[in-house]
Amino acid sequence: MPSPWWSPDRHADRRPFLLARNAVTRATRRWFEDRGFTEVEAAALATSPGNEAHLHAFATEALTTAGEGSTLYLHTSPEFAAKKLLAAGESRIFNLGKVWRNRERGPLHHPEFTMLEWYRAGEAYEVLMDDCAALLALACETAGTKALTWRGREADPSAAPERLTVAEAFDRYAGVDLLASIAADGSTDRDTLAAQSPVRVADDDTWADVFSKIIVEKVEPELGFGRPTILYEYPTAEAALARPAGRDPRVAERFELYACGVELANCFGELTDPAEQRRRFEAEMAEKARVYGERYPVDEDFLDALAVMPEASGAALGFDRLVMLATRAARIEQVLWTPVP
Repeated sequence: MPSPWWSPDRHADRRPFLLARNAVTRATRRWFEDRGFTEVEAAALATSPGNEAHLHAFATEALTTAGEGSTLYLHTSPEFAAKKLLAAGESRIFNLGKVWRNRERGPLHHPEFTMLEWYRAGEAYEVLMDDCAALLALACETAGTKALTWRGREADPSAAPERLTVAEAFDRYAGVDLLASIAADGSTDRDTLAAQSPVRVADDDTWADVFSKIIVEKVEPELGFGRPTILYEYPTAEAALARPAGRDPRVAERFELYACGVELANCFGELTDPAEQRRRFEAEMAEKARVYGERYPVDEDFLDALAVMPEASGAALGFDRLVMLATRAARIEQVLWTPVP
């Protein structure tokens, strides 16, 4: 068995990565503060951990002084809390803190990890693309490296990211006409997408299942080599918290940032229609119940806040992954001071 993370020899190997992490953390905070952002701190416990079908939370029981219990969850993202702060009047905020996701562990996944989220009220989501590019360059500069690196592949953080729509990526890397399977109202046609799929499709796969298989197996492994890639305009059906794109309602204002084939950030032009948001949450929870036999409650307080929240754009970046790629670490545990056993 490998020695525990706290053994002196193993800690000595990890310590340079951890000190670099501290430096990147300090530089990131300065970057946001220099641009007029206020750092906020979202509570870890929430009435709802989020309502995406394939995100899994850790649950706990909160007791009153009388011993009466209620279920709370460790949040999977500070998003709901941050948007409530936008509704309260904040305009530029960032949160650098822990989040928790169950059923996730591997070289790029850890059940407890650090998420960097930031929001810009009244600003277009394209501005976040520039933010992401700047943060990649900042991380490498601070860590003293010239490239983001993962498993022998590199991306130059000083190069302007490639901007590629999801439809363009499906055509280029999978030979699939994605938009042919999406109607003008955003509804999807499973059979049209399945008929084009270059990967195996099961009889009971939904449109979302087929989409996921194609993007994971054919598209994502090709992204972010040589320079970062911004993959944008996701289908509306794959953007539960993003508003539809103005030029085409079949797609939404959502983009993901990739480097070396690794997803680093997920960013939205935020949906602010509480009725539409409720509909999407309910659809996501119906799918969760179908696949996993469970569902999470909807945060009614969040929907109330959404009704008064200003137009905004927001980004969520996996901070540990960014540090990994900037420091040439091989596994996420190398950049965590105290990994979960």
